Amino acid sequence: MRRIIVGISGASGAGLGLKFLRSLPDALEKYCVISKGAREVLKLEEERVEFDFGELRNLKLLEDEDLGACIASGSFICEAMAVIPCSCDSLAKIACGISDTLLLRAANVMIKENRKLLLGVREMPFSVIALENMLKLSRLGVVIAPPIFGYYAGRSIEEVETLLVGKWCDSLGIAYDYKRWR
Repeated sequence: MRRIIVGISGASGAGLGLKFLRSLPDALEKYCVISKGAREVLKLEEERVEFDFGELRNLKLLEDEDLGACIASGSFICEAMAVIPCSCDSLAKIACGISDTLLLRAANVMIKENRKLLLGVREMPFSVIALENMLKLSRLGVVIAPPIFGYYAGRSIEEVETLLVGKWCDSLGIAYDYKRWR
């Protein structure tokens, strides 16, 4: 069975990470880490403390403090990881190889094992430091895919988010049906 790790860090738009996770095919084995910062953002933006993942098949929720979890090791075979959204703090730590949480450790494992890592960096405007970190990681093969929407997606926030999820799935080689450019 194919595996994917979904990390949700503490940037605005943490709900996009949940939408991405919920959009993944049932056949994928999913491992999800939600950072402490993301939990705070979700409380503010989604106005909920708990989220029901019961309807998701093949999902394992992991604690960000559990550095001994399976995804912290290169011997855990996983095709891809997406960090959506990726805060500039997480971006900087990943670029510098800092692995003090499970989310960061898993991202650094993906880099060292030359596996697919996608970062949905969420910030505007980008500072020179963030741009340099993105360039550094891009040169290592990391996919930098900020949640930038296409105006052809539609007018509603749901249509825009569906486009973003579709673009991220395309980058990771995951089939997803969405409105594409004609």
